[in-house]
Amino acid sequence: MILKNILLVILLAVFIRPVFAIEEIVIVGLFKDKAIVDLDGKRRILAAGQTSPEGATLISANSKEAVIEIDGEVKTYTLGTHISSSYTKASSGKKVIIAPDANGMYRVNGSINDFQVDFVVDTGATLVSMNKHQAKRIGLDYKLQGKEGVANTASGEDKVYLLILKKVKVGDIEMRDVAAAVHDGDHPDVILLGNAFLSRVDMSREGRVLELEKK
Repeated sequence: MILKNILLVILLAVFIRPVFAIEEIVIVGLFKDKAIVDLDGKRRILAAGQTSPEGATLISANSKEAVIEIDGEVKTYTLGTHISSSYTKASSGKKVIIAPDANGMYRVNGSINDFQVDFVVDTGATLVSMNKHQAKRIGLDYKLQGKEGVANTASGEDKVYLLILKKVKVGDIEMRDVAAAVHDGDHPDVILLGNAFLSRVDMSREGRVLELEKK
């Protein structure tokens, strides 16, 4: 009987694949076929096809997103994506961590109407604001769809066109029907992620790091 139990333990140890429990994932950097990922506080540089000691396998990566497999589940992550608590229970993924750049600005990748863009978080901006060149690249017919108005900026008054964006996404946080302003000029240089989006998330800071979480 004892021998039988010992054999059973040995068989279980050989044939049962270990289950990895990753409780926190933060996407730190994205490159072609490589990703820098924090897994439970341990920073890993993974190449495509490589598996970390924690059990995360990088399937593919580019400058926009990484495809990672954990415990048989394959998910796509963008820069700044943050999932905490138990991985198997963190199905919402509606949290984004943003670190400041060298100038103290909080920049993050995202999309407008599924078009990839770069944002800078600006709590002083009422709307999601962009210049006319950015709007044209996104494919917004702002003069036809928007309502003409005037905005006060540091350089004076700007003609703007106010419109509603169908979809704005940052990491895994997606908002629909977001108010925006297109400045009929070259300002701003980077699209401002204003309060039309930020008021719909919970914002918090831990040290210098900014965290956005969908309400």
